[in-house]
Amino acid sequence: MRSQLVQLGAWTAATGAAVVLSWLGVHAVLADTVFEQPTAVPLPASAPAPTGPADSEPTTGPTTGPAAAGTASPAAGASAAPSSPAAAASPGRTPSRTPSPSSSVRSYLVPGGRVALDIREDRAELVSATPESGWQMQVWNGDHWMRIDFSHPDGTSSVFVTWNGHPPMVQTVPAAG
Repeated sequence: MRSQLVQLGAWTAATGAAVVLSWLGVHAVLADTVFEQPTAVPLPASAPAPTGPADSEPTTGPTTGPAAAGTASPAAGASAAPSSPAAAASPGRTPSRTPSPSSSVRSYLVPGGRVALDIREDRAELVSATPESGWQMQVWNGDHWMRIDFSHPDGTSSVFVTWNGHPPMVQTVPAAG
């Protein structure tokens, strides 16, 4: 009985030392890492406040059904003047950058995840891309294009955005199967 307690104590001490050593190593690496602050995308002033859950809001652009496969839709700019959430929160502050009056955030739902894009007259910016549980996400960027993939062992869904000499066009390609 006594030797079992000695073995248990030795195992506990060794495990505790390993955990502490691992934590100190990870903490030292992460402490030097610089994280970028997320930037809030301004919404148009005329946009009504959401009254229901986020999933019940309609999305812009083709998201499901047969029309979503291989269709491209040009983005139309919003005509309302945007307001800055930072300026609304504290009236004494001036936003660091003035958003384009023709920007609008659009959401695209494909099997595997959701992509939110800030569509402007001459470019598009990725706001967020959230994979569903069990899916992996990968993003490619070019000067005049962007590709967001959600992959799963059963297939890959993609969102393509191009704006080479024309307003941004978004094309969704759902996973087959």
